[in-house]
Amino acid sequence: MKKIIVTIDGWSSCGKSTLAKQLASRLGYIYVDSGAMYRAITLFFLRNHVDWTETAQVEQALQDISLEFVPNEKSGQSEIFLNGENVEYVIRDLVVAEKVSEVAAIKEVRSFAVAQQQQMGLQKGIVMDGRDIGTVVFPDAELKIFMTADNAVRVERRFKELYEKNPNVTLEEVKSNLEMRDYIDSHREVSPLRQAEDAVVLDNTRLTESEQFRQALHLVEAAVAGKKGK
Repeated sequence: MKKIIVTIDGWSSCGKSTLAKQLASRLGYIYVDSGAMYRAITLFFLRNHVDWTETAQVEQALQDISLEFVPNEKSGQSEIFLNGENVEYVIRDLVVAEKVSEVAAIKEVRSFAVAQQQQMGLQKGIVMDGRDIGTVVFPDAELKIFMTADNAVRVERRFKELYEKNPNVTLEEVKSNLEMRDYIDSHREVSPLRQAEDAVVLDNTRLTESEQFRQALHLVEAAVAGKKGK
């Protein structure tokens, strides 16, 4: 069976990573969490007090960053390493979440990440999720999925995820963070979040994870067979 590139774009907290991981696991594809790459870069900037409004500082800092996805032997899932350190869980902190959209909007940062992402996809057989994967990173991908969900549902999902790690987080904080990220992601000058013209919209507001997975798997099978699947 031929291998293809599957891109999954969409708003924050729509379950893009969950679906991408499930598809990659079922298909035997490589999963790349592009959001984790931007979070790891943000973490590096925060730790090293990089002023990301200064282009020279950003360019210098990027030269000191090495990103790698390493499979976890127990879970089988890929986890991101920043300069040899596993930061998969550190980057999920709200402090990083509050700054990642600002960092990801920087032209030099996006060029750095996109170049690495495109290199990863040369052999195909890859599932990648993010904001601009189907529009900028892999505009010729065989299957592009754009995920969306009702805002209230997204906030509730994100709150549950963060509450497990930080019981002090409030629903209002999560709502404010999500709204801010949505605005920055969709209004940034470089590679704004938008639906590719040939993307298939997957609204999972009322779908279970298994229902969502079955729909997406059907789309993949259709794409591999050379059909539109819409």
